[in-house]
Amino acid sequence: MRGSIRRLIAVAAVATAVVAAAPTPAQATPSYVKVGYFTQWGIYGRNFQLSKVQSSGAAARLTHLNYAFGPVTADGVCASADPWADWQTPFPAGLSVDGVGDVAGQPIAGNLNQLAELKAKNPRLRVLISLGGWTGSAYFSDAARTDAARKKLVTSCVDLWIKGNLPGLPAGVAAGIFDGVDLDWEWPGSEGNAGNVVRPEDKQNFTLLAAEFRAQLDRIGRAGRRHYELTAFLPAAPAKITAGFEGRKIFRYLDFGTVQGYDFHGSWEARTNQQSSLRVPKGAPDNPDFSADVAINAWIAAGAPRRALVLGLPYYSQGWTGVTGGGDGRFKPATGPAPGVFAAGTEDYKTVKDLPGFRLYRDWPAGNSWLFDGITFWTYDDPAQLLQKTVYIRTKGLGGAMMWSLDGDDAHASLTRAVATGLWTP
Repeated sequence: MRGSIRRLIAVAAVATAVVAAAPTPAQATPSYVKVGYFTQWGIYGRNFQLSKVQSSGAAARLTHLNYAFGPVTADGVCASADPWADWQTPFPAGLSVDGVGDVAGQPIAGNLNQLAELKAKNPRLRVLISLGGWTGSAYFSDAARTDAARKKLVTSCVDLWIKGNLPGLPAGVAAGIFDGVDLDWEWPGSEGNAGNVVRPEDKQNFTLLAAEFRAQLDRIGRAGRRHYELTAFLPAAPAKITAGFEGRKIFRYLDFGTVQGYDFHGSWEARTNQQSSLRVPKGAPDNPDFSADVAINAWIAAGAPRRALVLGLPYYSQGWTGVTGGGDGRFKPATGPAPGVFAAGTEDYKTVKDLPGFRLYRDWPAGNSWLFDGITFWTYDDPAQLLQKTVYIRTKGLGGAMMWSLDGDDAHASLTRAVATGLWTP
């Protein structure tokens, strides 16, 4: 009981800080972006459809939804990773955003049709196609290496995702669904997924690629009297920032950039640690170490405008098992990744929050929370921790929050509601 009271007091303290950080009527009232990633493949094993983004209340609390991912092919063009999920699979009434089931012969089905329905119910929601991702970035370097290659790639992306010219369907059938492009090149100039092409000149070529996207999006935008957004997913590691990004220059072309605020440590390591701490915890065994503040400060030092930086937040946990050394379990040896529903070492918030037998620990100064039962350790963010992070976003002068990914939240969208509450503006 005493532990519950202490936790409630701590949560109340965070909520009070959120209110204190809110602008007074005499101040300018900033608006914050709230970006949620929806994974294309989530409709399969995870059984997470866009209808759940609507019914949970998440859609009404987001400013942007990033649809992940559209790969860049070996031919240097944009393509669909899964046409069945994107525009072919029919959704019955019970899994449809508007409650009406798809029927044979309709112009378009799949997730893209559900995105259109989601936008109809949430007119202010901006939907972006995310290009690349961890497993879809192998050929970005090739596609960005020359002016001709960049023009070819961007033209194909605009044709497929913005103009909506889907293979085998009537011209323009998906026009108007996407409001822009999110570049998820992981990573220019440095190692990402095994087999990715990497060149030293990726750093300059990323800037030139962003410029080409901005030029072509502006061109089509002028014709339709609208603004197409261009954003990018950006790394947290200072070394990757230095190797792959011209900090000040890229923001001439980006509406904003989302900074990875997670995977600072994980179950690939032999010792428990934090995966998404705001600051490096006292007593951390690594020096230098990663944290959200380290990442944000590195981008600011590289010339990025604060208001164009959006902090990424995880809706999942990193976990270890076979933990020895006692205490609260943090910074202790472990035998390997903790079992997970979909992958060893990772688990959704909606599952972790209800695990029996675990004790909750918090490090408020560092902005880090974790669960430990004496054997298994999960580092994660819950609503109270996310409220603390919204205080950081406000006081640091940042542009908002990004969440990876919406399918990790619970049925009530508790995490998204916490972020929206913390970043609320009148």
